[in-house]
Amino acid sequence: MQRQFTAIIEREGDGYVSLCPELDIASQGDTIEEARDNLREAIELFFETASSTEIQARLHEEVYVTRMEVAIG
Repeated sequence: MQRQFTAIIEREGDGYVSLCPELDIASQGDTIEEARDNLREAIELFFETASSTEIQARLHEEVYVTRMEVAIG
């Protein structure tokens, strides 16, 4: 079975940090692709090892990613 999750990737120093907000799982990599692939692996390992109770406790079904304008100063 396959399911889609959100990957938020941002530059941090010399590398990239990736986050899956639906599960609150993070990873990192030297490139965007590596950060995404490492996050995918972390999520797969989570589903292989976590109990169904832990999965249900961490899983956020609805996550919205958007941009907004904020007045500064």
